[in-house]
Amino acid sequence: MFNRIKRYFFTGLLVMLPLFLSCYILFILFRFADGILGKFINSIFKENFGFYIPGLGLIILILVIIIAGFLSSYFLGRKVYNIVDRLFCRFPLVRYIYPSLKQIFEFLFSAGHPGFKKAVLVHFPTPQSWTIGFITSHCFKEANEKSAQELLNIFVPLSPNPISGFIIFAAEKDVIMLDITIEEAMRIIVSGGLLNPGR
Repeated sequence: MFNRIKRYFFTGLLVMLPLFLSCYILFILFRFADGILGKFINSIFKENFGFYIPGLGLIILILVIIIAGFLSSYFLGRKVYNIVDRLFCRFPLVRYIYPSLKQIFEFLFSAGHPGFKKAVLVHFPTPQSWTIGFITSHCFKEANEKSAQELLNIFVPLSPNPISGFIIFAAEKDVIMLDITIEEAMRIIVSGGLLNPGR
C-alpha cells in the first residue's frame, strides 16, 4: 500500500512540477517584462485616467523589440546597430559580458540553427563511444588531400550547455546520419539524454 502511494506521489510530482515551474517562470518573466515600462506608463494612466492596464508595459516592450528588429534589417538601422555593437565591445566590464550573451541569444533564436546541416552520430571522445554532432560543412581542401579522404566539419556541443563544444573533422564514411531534426537532437543534448525523440 505504502509503495503504491509512493509511486503515485512521484508520478504526480513528475506531471505537476514541469507544469508548475513553467507557469511560475512565465509569470516571473511577465512581471519582469511588464515592470520595465509598465510602472512608468501605468503611473501616467493612473494620474490622468484613474486606472491602469495590466500587461501594457509588456505589449509596448514587444512593439519596441519588433521595431528594433525591423530597423536593424535595413541598411541605416544595421549601420547604427554595428556602431552600438562596437561601442559595447569596448567598455571595460561590458565587453566581457555582452559578446557572450549576444552569442547565446543568436544561437537560441536563430531560425532552425541554419549553420547546422544534419544531426549525426560520431565517435567521440573515444573510438568506442558515440555522441551526437551536427554537420556544419565539408572540410577544407588541404585537410581532405592530406588525410586522403573526404572529411566533414562536425560540431559536437556540450551538455547541457550547447553554446560551447568541439569542432572535429571526421571521415564521411565514419559518420552515421540520423533521421531526426536538429531540434530533436538539441533536446537530447540539453536534457542530458532524458528527452528522446518521440517522447
